[in-house]
Amino acid sequence: MAYRVKVIRKRAERLERKRMQNYKVHAERLSAFEELLNEIYTVCRPKPSDYEVRKDLISVFNEIAKDIYGRSGNVPVVEEFGSFVMDLFHSKSDLDLSVNFDNSSVKVSHEKKIQTLRKFARKLYALQRYGHVSGVHPITAAKVPILKVVDCGTKIECDISVENRDGVSKSKIIHMICSLDERFQKLSFLMKAWAKAQNINSSRDKTLNSLSVILLVAFHLQTRNPPILPPFSAILEDGSDPEAVAKSLNKFVNYGKRNTESVAELLITLLIKLLSIEKLWAKGLCASTYEASWLSKTWDSKVCSISVEDFTDRSQNVARAVGKGEVKRIYKCIQRTSEYISAFMDGLVEVPTLKYHLFGHAAPFQESSQIRNIKEDGNIITVPRRDIKNKEDQSKEGQKGSQLTIPSEPIATKRKWSTEGWEGLTSASWGQSKEEDGVPPNFPRTKGKWSTEGWEGVPSVIWEQSKEDRVPPDSPWTKRKRSEETPGGTSSAVWLGKSDTKSWSKRKHNNKYAPKAKWSKMQTGGWGGS
Repeated sequence: MAYRVKVIRKRAERLERKRMQNYKVHAERLSAFEELLNEIYTVCRPKPSDYEVRKDLISVFNEIAKDIYGRSGNVPVVEEFGSFVMDLFHSKSDLDLSVNFDNSSVKVSHEKKIQTLRKFARKLYALQRYGHVSGVHPITAAKVPILKVVDCGTKIECDISVENRDGVSKSKIIHMICSLDERFQKLSFLMKAWAKAQNINSSRDKTLNSLSVILLVAFHLQTRNPPILPPFSAILEDGSDPEAVAKSLNKFVNYGKRNTESVAELLITLLIKLLSIEKLWAKGLCASTYEASWLSKTWDSKVCSISVEDFTDRSQNVARAVGKGEVKRIYKCIQRTSEYISAFMDGLVEVPTLKYHLFGHAAPFQESSQIRNIKEDGNIITVPRRDIKNKEDQSKEGQKGSQLTIPSEPIATKRKWSTEGWEGLTSASWGQSKEEDGVPPNFPRTKGKWSTEGWEGVPSVIWEQSKEDRVPPDSPWTKRKRSEETPGGTSSAVWLGKSDTKSWSKRKHNNKYAPKAKWSKMQTGGWGGS
């Protein structure tokens, strides 16, 4: 086994070096790429209000938990985890929540988790009938059962699971590791935004989940020369609980200081690394952040499409959801992105086009004159007019200015870059076959509505009931009225009460349903209608 690991590790490293050897860059273009990434990072980072509305949602879900379990004496706590805790979320990110009971030493069975979610579902179905929430949808067939629901006021989709303490702990650890070097946090955020724009960031669609993307970024930073992040085994040496990790991280302050690579360089070399080992995933190659090296690994005697080891439970592959067909789509996106960057370095593509291809609608708004509708695979999609200039355009540029055109062929392959700007850095061509169309893939599509079916004994709608009877009397949303200024103007929502005219945000805190923080901003027509 050790010999096999050694062989596949050497092969992966050799393939990466070989691909890197052909790559050279213009220092000025690399600097422009860095500015582009900084702009996207600044624009897409969450605002203070994004933090507040999520905290308010967490408070209300805890009030719902008290409604459900208030008389039992064992009221669970609804805790956040995932991208919100890691501080790697944006304004439209989902909110991951875990319903955790007091006795953490007792393992909760799969059946009890489903029963717990069923209790929350009954409450949420009732609230859905009045328009407070939408898309209540249980998913019990998954390895980790979850309940999906969308807050109608903020449009934030919440994924509720039960006793997901491992997810809570892991999220806190990654957030702490981000403090070692800001490049980890920044590159993780940008790669998540890129994957989302390419529509390859969903385990539900058998592509990469966010944790897989983040750990691939961490692995890349661990394997740079010199390394930017230490092996996670060293960080977890004194224990994997957040308190022990916090103390351990003091030993690694300024660990990656000797590495001076920019975020732009790291993003490019990460794509090169992934392209170079594409064929090795099927041979059992696995990225291990725990050991900070490549491993040869199978999962239940099977080889996965992509293998990224879980650093707290090494028996798990966090990329296990990636399908065989979907991995080809993932690599097609990587190939196209690398080709666009190559063309940008050659001066054939300018910043607006590169920005749109990498980050799609996350990029700042573009004028209608800069975009064009085209047909791809039978679908009409909107893409920027590409400023890829041929030699004739360049000769006329001084007289007529830049002409934005859509080429009849994909971006030219195997571009060579200048030798400036990469100290000791070699790379490979990001060629694309002529069969590829070179057109950016469809960007994030509108998610379909969730079904409200799936829980036995839970009616979808009770048409005969009056409006007052359709909402449980103990609902946290009963008899509330709210009005609040929002960035888009004044939005208000009547919370089912006629006699109670106090604002939700101004209610006294002795009311058991009134959280200390203001409730999240509601859109008109959300919580009970205009």
